[in-house]
Amino acid sequence: MEDKTEERVRGIGDRILKESRTDLYLQMRFLDLALSALSYEMRPGTQFLGTDGARLFYDPDRLFLRYRQSRVLVNRGYLHCVLHCVFRHLWKQPGKDRELWDLACDVAMESVLDGISLRCVRQPPSWYRRNFYDLLRGKVKVPTAERVYAELCRMAPDGAARNRLSQEFRIDDHSFWPSPEKRPPAEMPPLQQKWDDISRKMQTGMETLSKDPARNAQALLSQVRVENRERYDYRRFLRKFAVLREEMRLDTDSFDPILYTYGMRLYGNLPLIEPQETREERRIEDFVIAVDTSMSCSGRLVRSFLEQTYSILKETESFFRSVNIHIIQSDETVRSDRKITNEEELRDYMDHFELIGNGGTDFRPVFRYVDKLLQKKEFRHLKGLIYFTDGRGEFPKRRPPYDVAFVFLREDFTDADVPPWAMKLILEPDDLTKPPEPAGEDQIEDWEDLPHYEY
Repeated sequence: MEDKTEERVRGIGDRILKESRTDLYLQMRFLDLALSALSYEMRPGTQFLGTDGARLFYDPDRLFLRYRQSRVLVNRGYLHCVLHCVFRHLWKQPGKDRELWDLACDVAMESVLDGISLRCVRQPPSWYRRNFYDLLRGKVKVPTAERVYAELCRMAPDGAARNRLSQEFRIDDHSFWPSPEKRPPAEMPPLQQKWDDISRKMQTGMETLSKDPARNAQALLSQVRVENRERYDYRRFLRKFAVLREEMRLDTDSFDPILYTYGMRLYGNLPLIEPQETREERRIEDFVIAVDTSMSCSGRLVRSFLEQTYSILKETESFFRSVNIHIIQSDETVRSDRKITNEEELRDYMDHFELIGNGGTDFRPVFRYVDKLLQKKEFRHLKGLIYFTDGRGEFPKRRPPYDVAFVFLREDFTDADVPPWAMKLILEPDDLTKPPEPAGEDQIEDWEDLPHYEY
């Protein structure tokens, strides 16, 4: 009798979830792959719903109660769990405060759901939610889990405030999420790879075939774009400006100790081979750093960009003993040009750095100025130019004879248009401070691999 009752309860629960999946799909076709990626499993004791990336667990009593209250509550809970997978929250490294990280993930997903104006998930947000969202909007444009977590850490909520946040935003059970200690350190788990593919296909669908339905889910599209944007290790990226040159340094890699010791044994004091006294290395020699000092650029972000660039360049493995680096400050005209030839001059420049400018933005004067430097033979082999800016200004119409990268350091992701011959790199402050990623097939090793196009 108990087996039949359990089977009947399971059948009802599965049917409720299937109906919820159908409701969501009929109004948001771009969710087809995501909604069908989870199987159902009854798990008494679950806090309503939960997922491990492969299954959707549910407690029958809580599920039936929510369904009797409103089908919208079930739809929102279902989509809440699916979106955790779409944004790969299950496999991200949580912050030091795991409780705050879980809250941040839930706040981010509920903000997406509250931004969808479709009947299947529409529910008027409470007064508490509206005030909290207004507080977040004053700090971040796209409330991703990472940005919400940073704000929660800054707010440092006490026990009562945490309980209130949990009562308002905690929807699902996170105990099924993979433990960080069990995650592979380097390779992406198969489930994470699966959801990465689903997320990218969903973004494509929202921007193309399902563009009209996606208009009612702009908050979702914004977060998907942030999650799926290309990320680069800035340290590795900066080294793309390196050139190959000989350095006075023993090349131990080409040294064969067997022939050396054999000659010493055979002749007493005559090795057959000795290590080379020079070696070829790729390091930074000639390049230009241009900084947009217009009023639209934040002085704090400019300083952060230069400080992180300095911390990379001062590493002994990054550039030659003698370099030729020009740091140019410009708004609508070139304001200053400081030539750096060694690490001591670079350190002195950073110690006495002063932002010059505050006018409009025009990129063309910098390129005209660099062209004049090239005519004066100021550079031996100019590898490229990095331009830090907010992206709002006049670009040159023609591609210069060197590579150009426009770098945007933003606390909130927003896309930016650059000429088709230039490289675009959008960074967040955390991207500059994270440790370098190991080299792999997905890493860009040569400038030829970058998306350069000519008219």
